[in-house]
Amino acid sequence: MEIQEREREGIVILDLTGELTVGGPASVLREKLRQLAEANRNKIILNLAKVDFIDSTGLGAMVVCYTTLQKAGGRLVLLNLNRRHLELLVLTKLSTVFEVFEDEQDAVNSFFPGRQVHRFDILEFIERQRQPGGESGSSS
Repeated sequence: MEIQEREREGIVILDLTGELTVGGPASVLREKLRQLAEANRNKIILNLAKVDFIDSTGLGAMVVCYTTLQKAGGRLVLLNLNRRHLELLVLTKLSTVFEVFEDEQDAVNSFFPGRQVHRFDILEFIERQRQPGGESGSSS
């Protein structure tokens, strides 16, 4: 897995590419977020647009990172989840823990009280998937 770090309005955005799975990838993410928290850079957006697969270890790493940042007075939000990522969050009931955004500016705005934010609505997402042109609901 690759992690590209960038910043927008003082918020760290980590663009992840590849798979977030047992072993190296999950460890790399945990270490990166630990370093950021130690540097007091604890407002973080995880952009999962280019993450193909997340296993239970990868999900566990995300939870550990979320907890670590919360204890440090920060926040971790998720951006650009695909249907499989969302299903995993719903099945594990972590959809009630993580804040999810489809738009980067909304994710950034969520760190600033008083700014307008369109929060992710899973029911709205499911409805869009059912419409023609939405992602296929079939699995192979």
